[in-house]
Amino acid sequence: MTSLALAVAGMVALLGGCAGSGEPLSAGRTSAASAPVRLWPDRKPAPQPEPGTGENLPAAVPGVPRVPSGDIRKAPLLTVVKAQVAAGSALGGGPQFDSATTRKIDACADEPARCPVRKPQYQDLTGDGKAELIVGIEAPDASLALWVFKLHHGVVTRIMDAGATPLSVEIANGDLILREPTGTPGYATRTVYAWDARTRTMALRAMEFDQADPATPTPKRTP
Repeated sequence: MTSLALAVAGMVALLGGCAGSGEPLSAGRTSAASAPVRLWPDRKPAPQPEPGTGENLPAAVPGVPRVPSGDIRKAPLLTVVKAQVAAGSALGGGPQFDSATTRKIDACADEPARCPVRKPQYQDLTGDGKAELIVGIEAPDASLALWVFKLHHGVVTRIMDAGATPLSVEIANGDLILREPTGTPGYATRTVYAWDARTRTMALRAMEFDQADPATPTPKRTP
């Protein structure tokens, strides 16, 4: 068969795939989506945790003066930070920092160049039109302690207590997003915290793998 004949045959085949009205013909039946198949249906489900177990519950920070104005920017940052350090972590109340970092925090007012407390950030994370206080504290191992505080009837209340070794920290549509390095080159974990009206905290909403930004250097740990 000549090249011209082959070309004509191809055109006929293409035109044959259209109906007379110009509408495309059906390609035939498609396979139906299968329903999920549960493995080991006789296996007993794991028990649900007790209410409050492992949750990052809200907690008033002891020793911090009330803020009657309702503007958390009026709360003295170092007073809030030192009070939270003294209160301990959200889970178990244990110390969150080594003694050297704690001493640097205590000396922030006198030695600001060595202060591990990052510049405070104020963002509305709860959707009520009022800003929350976001605090980041650097540790020698390149990790970052992240706290979020909200005013509840004038009382400074912690609504998030998390730690990370972040490539970046972002706020998007009220969500707090952490990107951290993984053991897989080219990928990072993306962890999203969002306001939960039930627990009145910034709760973990999603954790997923994502492609890492090659322009963002991976944090290096010190010995």
